[in-house]
Parts: sequence; C-alpha cells; structure tokens
Amino acid sequence: MFLQMFLQTAEAPPAQASIFSLFLPIILLGVMFYFMIWRPQQKQQKERKAMLDSLKKGDKVVTIGGIHGELTSLKEDYVMLKVADKVEIRLSRSGISHVLK
Repeated sequence: MFLQMFLQTAEAPPAQASIFSLFLPIILLGVMFYFMIWRPQQKQQKERKAMLDSLKKGDKVVTIGGIHGELTSLKEDYVMLKVADKVEIRLSRSGISHVLK
C-alpha cells in the first residue's frame, strides 16, 4: 500500500512554474525595499536640504558634533558660528545638525 502511494506520487509530472511565480519574491523584495528604505531616505534628504537652505543670521543651531552656537554670518559653503564671547568657529554648512527653536 505504501509502495503504491509512493510510486503514484513519484510518477506524477512536476508542476510547471510560471516565470512570474519564480520572480514574485524578488519583485516583492524590491517593492519593500523602495517603500521601507529608499523613499523615506529621500524624504529625509529633502527636509535636511530645506533646513540648510533656510538658515539665517541669528539662528541658534546645534552641530553634528554637539556644539551649540549662534550663526553670525553665512557663506555659500560655510557658516560662522559664535560659541562664546569673542569665540567664533568656521563650520561647513553640512555640519549643522538642526536649528533650535
């Protein structure tokens, strides 16, 4: 009896898988990658660029290194940051983490 069941299942032709069903997991992985990683990262980059473009003299900011200060002048590539009385540092614009309110 067991041998008959084994032989019957062994003789059955294998099911033909379509090309779509073979690539479906890869397609789903690509869609998940887009919605979970790529799209949020692009949104974050746009927000950061808008923040850096909207900087103005007098804004209080925090650098990526954690230094708090006030912007005294802005140039195309860098800013001057007042960190204490008579102490200013020159900092790349991309080194600014966020603006304090």
